[in-house]
Amino acid sequence: MTTEAVTLLNTLEHCDMVEIDGLHAFEFALDEDDNLHIECMDGRAAKHWEFTPAQIQASSFDPTLQSWLITGDSGEHRLVCLTAIGGHDDEDDELEGA
Repeated sequence: MTTEAVTLLNTLEHCDMVEIDGLHAFEFALDEDDNLHIECMDGRAAKHWEFTPAQIQASSFDPTLQSWLITGDSGEHRLVCLTAIGGHDDEDDELEGA
């Protein structure tokens, strides 16, 4: 039995939302070269970050704050990867079975 190492790249591939430096990103994506692009709004200002595969690989996980530290061209940033929670409506199941 093998377990896959927890890396930022793996975490990003399985998360639904990203927070960077306390700002919720409305868009984030890994391109075909595994460059990470993050966009968000800070008030009325649009912000954009881009991280290379080497920067993603060099990131480190902070277990105390449950976040990743990544250093890009503009300095060090804290990323929080979040997973959306889906609701299940039990009432629909009961109505379908009736």
